[in-house]
Amino acid sequence: MGKYMFGKIKLFVTLIVLSAFLAVSAVAQDNQMRTLTAGQKYKIKGTVVATDNDSIVVRDITGVDTRVNIAQNTSIKTNSFWGSGNSYPTTAIVRGLLLEVEGRGDTSGSLAANKVRFDKSDLEVAQSIDTRVAPAEQRITAAEQNAERISGQIDELMAISNAARGGAKAAQETADAAIAGVNATNQRISSLDDYVVQTTSTVNFKVGSAILSPEAKQQLDEVATAAMTLRGYYIEITGFASADGGEKANKLLSERRAKAVIDYMIQTHNVPLRRIGQSYGYGELQAVADNTTREGRAENRRVEVKLMVSRGLNQNVEVRTTTDSTEPSTDSSTTEPPSSESEQE
Repeated sequence: MGKYMFGKIKLFVTLIVLSAFLAVSAVAQDNQMRTLTAGQKYKIKGTVVATDNDSIVVRDITGVDTRVNIAQNTSIKTNSFWGSGNSYPTTAIVRGLLLEVEGRGDTSGSLAANKVRFDKSDLEVAQSIDTRVAPAEQRITAAEQNAERISGQIDELMAISNAARGGAKAAQETADAAIAGVNATNQRISSLDDYVVQTTSTVNFKVGSAILSPEAKQQLDEVATAAMTLRGYYIEITGFASADGGEKANKLLSERRAKAVIDYMIQTHNVPLRRIGQSYGYGELQAVADNTTREGRAENRRVEVKLMVSRGLNQNVEVRTTTDSTEPSTDSSTTEPPSSESEQE
């Protein structure tokens, strides 16, 4: 019984050593790699931390790594007090071997070795460890299972439990995502009648006139073009007049101006009637400038055209408001005679 327990303890200790060696090897790439000067002689003593075909990485006592390239004519021998030691092939050099390398720096910043020396006892220890490390690296899962059996732990059951919890969490996340999708759809449906202003354009008129100037038509062309790129758009049109003349006449004039804009949008751009809201003429109400000045009255003779979009159909639409106005036209070909009832100047 005692011999059996001793064997288990010895195997357990061996696995601990292997685990530590694997951890050191895993961080080998994180250490600083020395760059050597081409042609300069170097003698480096340290431990092999990585091997790759005809090159090795040696880490010195300060923790700095050096890449060493080994050629066919490189002398690889054990240290000996009596003459020359035994020669070894490149494949004999394994991780964990304490050795001393001499050579010159090459053009890649590595050491081109011409001489490699180590103690035979160090080689035996390193080879003994390497025979255990290689299988452990190739089949780390099997090594973990052996460690579990030796230590008497029930990690496998814990893994199953964790997997079950992970599956439950994934299922919950899927359910949450489905609920979020339903909520988003419901929100979008409820937002179908929620319109937001995309652009606002202002067209101006001459005194007592409801005729669109060329500048006004150009602005309306831009509004119609922009509307065709949107889904669920809606156009709101409101007319206004300056405070000159009779209040009742100015209200009728503002309605005529709004109607002129609607007629142009429908007849020129085939904007569907369902896309245009019921227009309204405010007359001289809601002035945007001072009616006591010529410039102010010119700004108040206007129609505001608001291009709006459904928030539900345009979830990513940018809500912005831009007011564009033009100066009153001076083209005599589009001028109506001043009305005797409104906007006399």
